[in-house]
Amino acid sequence: MKQLRSEDRDASSPTRQLAGFIAKYEPAVGKLVRAARAKLRKRMPTAIEQVYDNYNFLAIGYCATERTSDCIVSLAVSAKGVALSFYYGASLPDPDGILLGSGNQNRFVRLASAATLDEPAVARAIGAAIAKAKTPLPSKGRGVTMIKSVSVKQRPRRAAERASKTASKRAL
Repeated sequence: MKQLRSEDRDASSPTRQLAGFIAKYEPAVGKLVRAARAKLRKRMPTAIEQVYDNYNFLAIGYCATERTSDCIVSLAVSAKGVALSFYYGASLPDPDGILLGSGNQNRFVRLASAATLDEPAVARAIGAAIAKAKTPLPSKGRGVTMIKSVSVKQRPRRAAERASKTASKRAL
């Protein structure tokens, strides 16, 4: 029988809190987030997983240190779906033209499924982001999950809630 670590028994543990944040989304979005997290955790086992449950998105960053500026990639979750965001994506090579966005720094790839992370062009982009990181990932050890911030006010996390809120605003 698998024993629970004290972290997992505590309802306020980062792992439990993150599970609660993900549960706010439609089941299909939640399933995609959990599968993508598992793949990214396997790809970057020593990364610190930084969680921001903010107004627009649930962001789960994979960072070399506790500094957000050392973030390599993150999952950006909204009611519309999930994207893999490259923190310094504008400086990455993109021979396959997969990176979306036009800002000075960030680029992203929409995830149709967790299998998108295994597509050769996406896997190359992740590898390039890891290789180009200002601070390299630790070579040994195990990453942790940190809840960095939680916004009190948030956009609806489910499509139905979002549509109902929009309709009630129009009625006013």
